[in-house]
Amino acid sequence: MDLRQYLEWLAPVLAMVTIIVLWEIICRVFVIPEFILPSPSEVVTAGLNQSASQWADNITNTLTVAVAGYLVAIVVSIPLAVALGLSPLLSRTIFPILVVIHSTPVVAIAPIIVVTMGTGALPRVFITFLISFFPIIISTVTGILETPEELLEMSRSLRAPRIREIVQIRLPSAIPYIFSALKVSVTLAVIGAVVAEFVASETGLGYAILFSTSSFNVPAAFANLAVLVVLSLILFKIVSIVQVIFFSWSLETTKKK
Repeated sequence: MDLRQYLEWLAPVLAMVTIIVLWEIICRVFVIPEFILPSPSEVVTAGLNQSASQWADNITNTLTVAVAGYLVAIVVSIPLAVALGLSPLLSRTIFPILVVIHSTPVVAIAPIIVVTMGTGALPRVFITFLISFFPIIISTVTGILETPEELLEMSRSLRAPRIREIVQIRLPSAIPYIFSALKVSVTLAVIGAVVAEFVASETGLGYAILFSTSSFNVPAAFANLAVLVVLSLILFKIVSIVQVIFFSWSLETTKKK
């Protein structure tokens, strides 16, 4: 690693450390009550006061719902996006409905979803899916439509079946777009899991935040929020690693664009 790469890696770390140090200093100098803005040291203390089993249970529940909703979004969105990209009629018919669904505040309809589906894991996974599916559809459709025309002409001149055109030409061309959406959606999935826990759960990091704030234990709420942020960053990094390992060529395509 050369000096430039080292500085690029170190810069965001130093920025985050600086923010935390300034946060601590401001809270101490101005004696800000912890129920208004807890200092980082108070947040750490509150986090340590929670048992390891409680942390494990909350993280596991939130992570399970987030990943399940995210995977459902991928399974549903990519085939649907391919269909929308290849059929103008289907796109004109279905796309406005998808926009309406995405434009509807999920927080507002979450209680209705819970009443309809019950209080188990299903409504939480469905809420997570609703929040995370739209970017995948939009980016995949864009990637499908941005397939180089010369490749499509070559495929047609060779009389390749339509399925081969999709699998071997259109989808590979759309991979950079798909992974851009997957990185965004994986963080949205965590948000969806938290929203679902606000409405229909008695465990999870979202529920812990809701319970902590209701009892004015703001440091504990910040501690759980910090873990949520770390969880989102880890999931984002996992998606990036998957792209590097299995679709490294798509990174070069993204750089050229």
